[in-house]
Amino acid sequence: MRLVDTSAWIEWLIGSPVGARVARALPERGQWLVPTIVQLELARWLRRELGEDAADPVIAFTETCVVADLDTPTALSAVDLGMAHKLATADAIVYATALAHGADLLTCDRHFEGLRLVHLLPKGQG
Repeated sequence: MRLVDTSAWIEWLIGSPVGARVARALPERGQWLVPTIVQLELARWLRRELGEDAADPVIAFTETCVVADLDTPTALSAVDLGMAHKLATADAIVYATALAHGADLLTCDRHFEGLRLVHLLPKGQG
């Protein structure tokens, strides 16, 4: 299973050079893990950048994947991971969700660099 971080989603959606690399690394839909925090971040970015209606088809797509709600064990794990790796709250939730589901994390954000199960496609290296 692979969790696609918001940063990778955005690169893919805008069709950037890094997004082309992301596209090649995307899992099949049944293996695509989508935390609800990623749905929130995507909807917010899409509405801000592309308008109100742009989020609907993307969020609809996410709902055909494996959606992971934030539960108490994952939230508490995110606290520990965030403190240990100096991750912001949303990033800690994303990483904790990946670990809880035995998934790897596909991301373009360097602050995940070096963490276990992270597949990093950094921006600027399209």
